[in-house]
Amino acid sequence: MDTDQALSAFAALSQPTRLDVFRLLVAHAPEGLAAGEVARRLDVPHNTLSTHFGILARAGLIVAERQSRLIIYRAQLEAVRHLASFLLKECCGGKPEICAPLIADLQPCCPAGADEADAYDAQGNATKETCDVA
Repeated sequence: MDTDQALSAFAALSQPTRLDVFRLLVAHAPEGLAAGEVARRLDVPHNTLSTHFGILARAGLIVAERQSRLIIYRAQLEAVRHLASFLLKECCGGKPEICAPLIADLQPCCPAGADEADAYDAQGNATKETCDVA
């Protein structure tokens, strides 16, 4: 990932509705959600949401797939990995002991086999049943 790609991703996520959409799609990865379901859960008009989907897609953060009459949107988790890697590439001057707490916060906290999609509310916020590493 280069600087322009990182800036595009951050710009896309810097708007509250788009951040909510992205977090919701991350919570429902890898299955994704239909556009109408995202609109319903976030209480956002369909035409407004379409614009947000387009901005997130152009930033490489989500993809759309048509399934019959539905359009399913999915978070591109690989893009998130590249973005985190871009930010942390030269973390702490190469001293892993300093970076360890930061890296630990990036580790999944949901128990193996748990239904991660149920661990988030409609806005994509972690519920009390999950650990929140924010």
